[in-house]
Amino acid sequence: MPSGGQPRAYNADHSNPAAPRIRTLNEEIARVIRSRVVNPKWIDGVKRHGYKGASELAATVDYLFGYDATARVVSDHQYALVTDAYVNDADTRAFMQRHNPHALHSICERLVEAMQRGLWQEPGDYRAQVEHHLLAAEQQLEDQRT
Repeated sequence: MPSGGQPRAYNADHSNPAAPRIRTLNEEIARVIRSRVVNPKWIDGVKRHGYKGASELAATVDYLFGYDATARVVSDHQYALVTDAYVNDADTRAFMQRHNPHALHSICERLVEAMQRGLWQEPGDYRAQVEHHLLAAEQQLEDQRT
């Protein structure tokens, strides 16, 4: 590896001890995003937990951002999938607005930060969409304070 380059990162999956799997971190992130993060069944399950479920959605975005900030493993397409599932989906957004508006605000802030830091390199129309929802979330929180 050339000096200053991103090191290769791997994940050891021992969920089935009889058949452990080694994946690159990029492959593991892609697998987790597909199977859990944007999976409608997982999201619906999280929604059953109200405030805590919304917190789990926000924590998931934080974790993805953290991995990307340190290992550069989340693609623009994956950021778009997360945005569509959590922010642009009217039902999921309404769930967070009702049960934990701070979670929605946090998700929007984190996605904007990913754009500002160049992690989400070409967000296109998503920038305006996320910024719109961020401002709406800030307004909702401000209205609750008064």
